[in-house]
Amino acid sequence: MIARAISLFLLAALSAVLLSAGADAPPPQRTEKPILHGRHWAAITGKPMAATAGARMFIKGGNAVDAACAMLGAVCTMWDVLSWGGETQALIYHPGLKKVIALNGLGVAPTDATPEFYKSRGFRYPPPDGILSAITPGTPGGLITMLAEFGTLSLKDVLAPAIEMAEGYPMEKDTADRIEKDKAKIKAWPYSPKVMLPHLGEAYEAPYPGEIFRQPDLKATLQKLVQAEQDALARGRNRKEALYEAYDRFYKGDVARELVRSVKEQGGLITLDDLAAWKVRIEDPVMTTYKGIEVYKLNCWVQGPVMLQALNMLETLDLKGMSFNSARYIHTLYQVMNLAFADRDFYYGDPYFPPEEPIRGLLSKDYARSRVRLIDAAKNAVDVKPGDPYPYEGKSNPFKKLLEAWPPGKGKEPQPEDFWTGTTSIQAADEAGWVVSVTPSGGWVPAVIAGATGVGLSQRAQSFVLDEAENPFNVIAPGKRPRATLTPGLALKDGAPYLSFAVQGGDTQDQNLLQFFLDVVEFGMNVQEACEAPNITSYQMRNSFDPHDSLPGTMDINEKVPAEVREALKGMGYKLEVKKYTSGPINALFFDRKHGTFWGGSSNYGDDYGVVW
Repeated sequence: MIARAISLFLLAALSAVLLSAGADAPPPQRTEKPILHGRHWAAITGKPMAATAGARMFIKGGNAVDAACAMLGAVCTMWDVLSWGGETQALIYHPGLKKVIALNGLGVAPTDATPEFYKSRGFRYPPPDGILSAITPGTPGGLITMLAEFGTLSLKDVLAPAIEMAEGYPMEKDTADRIEKDKAKIKAWPYSPKVMLPHLGEAYEAPYPGEIFRQPDLKATLQKLVQAEQDALARGRNRKEALYEAYDRFYKGDVARELVRSVKEQGGLITLDDLAAWKVRIEDPVMTTYKGIEVYKLNCWVQGPVMLQALNMLETLDLKGMSFNSARYIHTLYQVMNLAFADRDFYYGDPYFPPEEPIRGLLSKDYARSRVRLIDAAKNAVDVKPGDPYPYEGKSNPFKKLLEAWPPGKGKEPQPEDFWTGTTSIQAADEAGWVVSVTPSGGWVPAVIAGATGVGLSQRAQSFVLDEAENPFNVIAPGKRPRATLTPGLALKDGAPYLSFAVQGGDTQDQNLLQFFLDVVEFGMNVQEACEAPNITSYQMRNSFDPHDSLPGTMDINEKVPAEVREALKGMGYKLEVKKYTSGPINALFFDRKHGTFWGGSSNYGDDYGVVW
């Protein structure tokens, strides 16, 4: 009996060591990329050439909004996992108002885009690509609105780098490889090969790395927008009025007519009325506090609140006591993300359409405490369901029957790469106090190009559902926004900017940003260390992209995580994929109030980088 007791004691002690293996806070690391230190301004995005476009705006005397808009135009022109027909969403810190403002530049489902339409054609969801995956373009309107309301320069100034790039820029290898990989789909659409496949008929049909990639139709479209602005100024219009005349030329003028003509020719649904009726929304973001830090995200038309829900749960726990990247810490993060993403999958949708999302209940601290009590400390829960936030708003849940039956039947099994679709990120700040965090996306390769506009159309309709049993808030309808994954972040401390952060990816975005934030706040990493830190990725949520299913217990884990931690996690029911890189590239800014400087960070792989001064 004594020997058995000693054995049990040693086993318990060993388990405790495995669960806490790691460090309370990891020692300072020599990062693969240096921190970017700036005093006057910072411009960071997915391509060095696009970051230079932002720097050019600062040199002209523009503010961080001008720089962000120039970077946005550049990355769209460079097909940095998006193009001009995609969507733009941003968080902007306004130093004059001392508040964070949200910009909603997500397009909407077109006329006749109903569940019945797609079901009648044999779809379980809107398709992942092609003309029937297109929603109205949001990026041109988002850029122009952001510039008109918060910038200082002209559209002529801000689009100059993008127009130069459309005339011709050296193609990067990653984009060239994506084009070559998807050339069969590109050839299925009438206008796309002319742009994307300059070597049509040869063995390698995409642009070669380093080859000058030319887009004359897109250049002409961008020049038309600038011409509309300049003509309006010549007629005595003020700056803002002139910018909105450029906006109208895209959504109501000759650009709109050509776009709709080509969509109709290719069998799509977008109409002139759809473009004319669509509006960019300037909104209040949603916010929670984490240990006194205000963390801001976009509302539930994207997945942003999921990070706030996770922070509300994690705030109740002793994360430092678990030790960084111990088995217990990783398990806790995974379980909290399961709970938050299950709520996302059932309750998030377009707040401008009924039914009204229970966002107040979802972000309630009391609701978070009730959810975190569901975590099993010993194993992964493969059957996590959405909770019921309605009582935390003093209401009764109108979807109890759907909730009891959730989740609906499974489709085909996804692969981990299905969760990473699209997106780049943009960070900009200046010494006047403006801060901009953007995650634009949509219209990625392979994209249907809309006739002579040169504009690649979004594929975001695929993020809708056709059956309310899956999510009663996100059923496709004309004029409605799909619940997207795009999710910039901004955090304030003592009422002033503290962190600005965003990441590439799809469903993985808020997982990556949650860990980045905790690395800085809980474990004392600097911004570059946190961008490079080893993290995990869960695939247990329902995929927002084709094939819209989940992989319970599957986890990407960084190769830097000790082997004994990995073994402990396997014993808790996880299926591990050990990888060198386990997040999309993160771009971020830290605001050093003590010294009045910016610290810029960017992940140690990919093309993302920045310019500071």
